Amino acid sequence: MSDNKPTQAEVQKTKQFSTIWLVPLVAVAIGIWMLIQFVGSKGPTVTLTLKTAEGIEVGKTEIKSLNVKVGVITSVKLSDDYTYITATAQMNKDAARMLKDDTLFWVVKPRIGKEGISGLETLLSGAYLELQPGRADKEKLDFTVLDTPPVAPPDAEGLRIVLTHREAGKLSITDPVLYEGFTVGRVEKVTFDPETKKANYQLFIFQPYDSLIRKHTKFWLSSGVDLQMSAEGFNLKIGSVESLITGGVSFRVPKGAEPGEQVTEQQKHFKLYNNFKQVRERIFDQYLEYVMMFDESVRGLNVGAPVEYRGIRIGTVKKVPLNLPSKEQGFSTKQIPVLVRIELGRVYKNIGASDLQALKLSLTNEFDTGLRATLKTGSFLTGALFIDTEVYEKADKYPVKHYEQYDIFPTQAGGFAEIQKQVTTLLDKFNDLPLEETLGSLNNSLMASQKTLRSAQSVADSLNSILEQKDTKAIPADVRKSLQDIQTTLNGFGPDAAPYQNLEQAIARFENVLAELEPVLRQLNEKPNSLIFSSEQAKDPVPAAKGQE
Repeated sequence: MSDNKPTQAEVQKTKQFSTIWLVPLVAVAIGIWMLIQFVGSKGPTVTLTLKTAEGIEVGKTEIKSLNVKVGVITSVKLSDDYTYITATAQMNKDAARMLKDDTLFWVVKPRIGKEGISGLETLLSGAYLELQPGRADKEKLDFTVLDTPPVAPPDAEGLRIVLTHREAGKLSITDPVLYEGFTVGRVEKVTFDPETKKANYQLFIFQPYDSLIRKHTKFWLSSGVDLQMSAEGFNLKIGSVESLITGGVSFRVPKGAEPGEQVTEQQKHFKLYNNFKQVRERIFDQYLEYVMMFDESVRGLNVGAPVEYRGIRIGTVKKVPLNLPSKEQGFSTKQIPVLVRIELGRVYKNIGASDLQALKLSLTNEFDTGLRATLKTGSFLTGALFIDTEVYEKADKYPVKHYEQYDIFPTQAGGFAEIQKQVTTLLDKFNDLPLEETLGSLNNSLMASQKTLRSAQSVADSLNSILEQKDTKAIPADVRKSLQDIQTTLNGFGPDAAPYQNLEQAIARFENVLAELEPVLRQLNEKPNSLIFSSEQAKDPVPAAKGQE
């Protein structure tokens, strides 16, 4: 019998992989890839400081450069002292190269300003931040957002200069910089220095106009309309259309001044003047100071009024009054001292160091010849006065005098003061007249005249009585009769009168007699002895033969 043993099956475990697991594996792989891509594309995080969060929304407000998105605002929070806003922005990887030390940020939103209307495209899309890439080598991640767009980028070709003025508020950002009325730059920044107590206005002059800035260039405020009233009259200047609205600053080298070398240094400082008149006054920095003592009112004489010589300006009034005099100084308290400057540049064109002393010596000599200063009216409308100098031949010799530390420029009353003086003198003479005696004599004359008139009236009455008599009235009738008789007599000698006709007939007969005597007279003329000897008888004419005619 066979030994049959049951067969035992061999169990083997097999490994099987289900395809269902591919889905999560692929999802994980995609997630890892996206994470790598996100991390790889993620740029730096920057911190922005703003004055207000107006128009800024987390996750929505974008940062753009040339209208290309380079980042987005991720958070906004208040500062610890609640004075400003701190915003965090996530930048793109490509924007990392833009974040330099001179990079600029500003908010783009609808604006209505002096330069016009801008940012209208944000009415629908919302506000966004504009990034202006920097060019500096140093990187930076903290920035302060500007209130307004910059006038020029940091790498713009041109020149940046700073103007100083003792008052703030004279200029605003984006105000035009003008040269002969043409805009060549803009006001870029306005600050105030508490140490110097002066306002600083930073200008950017665009290339190629930066070559116009010279060492002796002067800058002054140019308002739209400049109206000045002075002793010289009215002075009206009108600027460009833009300056009429916003104002601005103008510059150039004053005529007659040396321009100097071209300014190439950035942030060069210049002084800002209120107007061009101040610029012109600063040209004449070499001058002689004199004090003029006036005995008349100086009302209307203002600082800056001209000092002229025969219509040509030679100086400027600097202080009215200087210091009122006292008796201890040897001057009358009625005199008003006025400080003036005789400016060398107005007298000589090519001036030198020795010309100032020569001018002083020349004026001293002219004082001896009668050079005097007088007040005159420059404008009857405003009542402004100016000082005129003239040589008066009859003026007394003037000794050199001093008032405080200044030489005295001799004066003479003129204008209305001289007229007033003459009127006063005339009134004084009138007061000295013997008016009472004159009035008494006049009364006597009037009484005598009245007696004469009464006598004349008596004569007239007598004459009227004579004319009223009958005999007097008959006189005109007798005169008329005599005239008629004379007329009748004269008519007797007229052409129709008998004597006139008889005379005419006699003259006619006399003419006939003369006509008859005319042959006799002719005969006597030709032959005087014809009255004694008879005249020869004329022979009969003999006819001529034929052919002998």
